[in-house]
Amino acid sequence: MGIEHKNGGSSSLDLNVPLLLDQNQSKLKDLEASDSDDVNFIGTTSFSKTCFNGLNALTVFCMYIPGIGILSTPYALASGGWISLILLFTIATATFYSGLLIQRCMDWDPNIKTYPDIGYQAFGRKGKVIVSVLMHMELYLVATGFLILEGDNLQNLLPNVEYFEFGGLTIGGKQGFIIIVALIILPTVWLDNLSLLSYISATGVLASLFIIGSVLWIGVFDGIGFQQRGEFINWDGIPTAVSLFAFCYCAHPVFPTLYSSMHKRHQFSNVLIVCFVLGTLCYASMAILGYLMFGSEVQSQITLNLPTNKLSSRIAIYTTLVNPISKYALMVTPIINATEAWFPYHFNKRLFRHIVGTSVVMSTVLVALAVPFFGSLMSLVGAFLSINASVTLPCLCYLKISGSYQKFNGEMVGIGLVIVTGIFVVIFGTYVSLIDIIHMSKIW
Repeated sequence: MGIEHKNGGSSSLDLNVPLLLDQNQSKLKDLEASDSDDVNFIGTTSFSKTCFNGLNALTVFCMYIPGIGILSTPYALASGGWISLILLFTIATATFYSGLLIQRCMDWDPNIKTYPDIGYQAFGRKGKVIVSVLMHMELYLVATGFLILEGDNLQNLLPNVEYFEFGGLTIGGKQGFIIIVALIILPTVWLDNLSLLSYISATGVLASLFIIGSVLWIGVFDGIGFQQRGEFINWDGIPTAVSLFAFCYCAHPVFPTLYSSMHKRHQFSNVLIVCFVLGTLCYASMAILGYLMFGSEVQSQITLNLPTNKLSSRIAIYTTLVNPISKYALMVTPIINATEAWFPYHFNKRLFRHIVGTSVVMSTVLVALAVPFFGSLMSLVGAFLSINASVTLPCLCYLKISGSYQKFNGEMVGIGLVIVTGIFVVIFGTYVSLIDIIHMSKIW
């Protein structure tokens, strides 16, 4: 069964919006265009560049911000205890394998160019819609996480700002910072050309390393030290740890784009090895550093623990603060495009796009104000969305596309165990995250 691509019709849902904007946008647009005639297009991206893009995806996707995943790893380790490092490596292994399954799915049919195409090839239109909805939900909640992150860190930098007054209405400092940041971000959502923002986003890998270096400097030279021993295991926090670690490996929706852009596609497995090994080393390093420095007191973002009177701390915090302003628009653009596709084309396209973009920003602000709990929200994203998108769906799609589900062999048993484990994590991780959000809402 080939992939059907339709372009047009007021009711069609735009499911092929690329989630990773490369520097060469025109090439990716051609690559992912839904009505492309050249189904055997061979990319021109080199091995090294694809490795860089893959690392960028691992460290910043869904986030498209260096550090949003890395910032949470110390908190994840503190939640589950030292033993949860094994869970980090287990999740890394499972998601690496599911990345290989995505490659096999694309090799099965050259028409497959995007992640929703894999869902279509496996389960038809319903599969494509499910994959697309999960992707857009993840983007939306990560964009919301941007605003919460900004509010938390600005309040940490400016603790004396306890409240704001807007038109006679008094609101708390964190809420005010969220609104101010949203107003600053809003014009970037109106831009027609996001190429400049995509260039800035390409610094994700370097910025993540920069943040790790700053935290290490603070621990070694700024008097914090590494004296905290921590707990070996905390059973109550294991679901949170698993969910947050899974959140770090949610780059799978961009893997088809990376694969299609490669000149030597047989090297893609080597690209995955490089990306996952280096990415996991970064996550583990930050988790260990943060847990040794702050122990059980580590917060959902390591930057909230850093002493703000130190230059190295301010550098790390400023690096974290600046990036959402440039990358928020990249996250919500696929959502805006998909929303536009639902409406007739006789609308004033530019004006309508601005209205949709503004509505998306306003809605993320409302969610951020209603659920301003970064750790719990990202844990929910990891448990419900990242596990499904990065583990469960690739396995299910591969079994269906390859026909392996009809054969009882070692591969099918292994994939079946991964699927069952993924479903288990989705159920319990989502439940724990929702309970945490409800509990924190009551005491907020």
